[in-house]
Amino acid sequence: MSGDSKRITIPIGPQHPALKEPGCFTITLEGEKVVNAVVGVGYNHRGLEKACEARTYIQDLYIIERVCGICSHTHSTAFCQGVEELAGVEISPRAKFIRVIMAELERLHSHLLWLGVAAHEIGFDTLFMYSWRDRELVLDMLAMLGGNRVNYGINTLGGVRRDITPEMKQLIHKTLNAVEEQNKYYIDLALHETTLAARLSGIGKLSHEDALKYGAVGPVARASLVDDDIRVAEPYAAYDQIPVKVVTDGHCDVFGRAVVRVLEIMESIAMIRFALDNMPDGDLAVKFPRKIPAGEVFSRTEAPRGEDTHYIRSNGTDKPDRVRVRAASEANWHGMQHMLEGDYLADVPIIIAAIDPCYSCTDRAFVLKDLDRGRERVWDWQSLKRYSIDWYKERGFDASKIKLAERRI
Repeated sequence: MSGDSKRITIPIGPQHPALKEPGCFTITLEGEKVVNAVVGVGYNHRGLEKACEARTYIQDLYIIERVCGICSHTHSTAFCQGVEELAGVEISPRAKFIRVIMAELERLHSHLLWLGVAAHEIGFDTLFMYSWRDRELVLDMLAMLGGNRVNYGINTLGGVRRDITPEMKQLIHKTLNAVEEQNKYYIDLALHETTLAARLSGIGKLSHEDALKYGAVGPVARASLVDDDIRVAEPYAAYDQIPVKVVTDGHCDVFGRAVVRVLEIMESIAMIRFALDNMPDGDLAVKFPRKIPAGEVFSRTEAPRGEDTHYIRSNGTDKPDRVRVRAASEANWHGMQHMLEGDYLADVPIIIAAIDPCYSCTDRAFVLKDLDRGRERVWDWQSLKRYSIDWYKERGFDASKIKLAERRI
């Protein structure tokens, strides 16, 4: 309880049933209304960027693909096209089309997954089960094309590893028909179901001006009438040869973000069909050099969650000098405090879920200023552990007094 008796502070996380990954949201309430929110991320760090600098470019491809399971193809595409630009290598038209097909299938997977998670957050578990059932159809297509349900391994430096056969093409068309028919039901729900609209409308507000101010990307930005999509603004792969319709909405809230995603599913289906029917013949991959000329490149793709950027600096060897990844979630977190404040505690889970957050994509190691010694140093695990124990102890919580149950083997 704060000094003002009308206000109470509630921590949500780092471990909480509503969170799929560790994060901490410190919510200050006045009654049931959020008057202040502190977004705390930084509980995950896997060291992927640093790991890339100690490995060859082809080894890095396996690491980069695991930045995010849902956006794995998008990350590997951004990395590949960046290294290909540094090497001065142009991939074949057929490889470009296959990259687009995989990217849009991944978008279908991501949006259907989000729809289920969002439905679960508001207690609409029937929609959760329906959307995840349809998601299985998409995952089956991805497994057929790449060999895995996630981390498909379809990309390689200089092209792609696997082809799409006529039999695969026929099956994809058939499956897309089923997904499209079911998505019409989701669109009808999103646009006309009064209960759903009443639950999602007016919460998590982010105006057009605020979306630009906080640097929102992807469906979050497009639901605030920000007409921004890397597939159109800076076409890559075969997007310059495929019709891309950017879906925007003017509700500027969680409802608008749901509308944008279900409509984008239809656009992705149309793009996959076009790419399948107009895919040129040719090689899957071209010969690629082991060592990359010195230089630097900034590569962008449109992930399901929004703009994904990769910065790569080469030093003339077979290993990169620097790799920096900024996933879409890292951009969308900046407006979260603004979206939470003014809404009710019951709306907090769905407002957070509406940006489709990925915590592992966001988190990075950081350097803290050691004020006692007047210099900067990187904290090791033991230092961070000691700091966290002392921090909570100062606030009245002593972890050393907790008695753990005796372990029995």
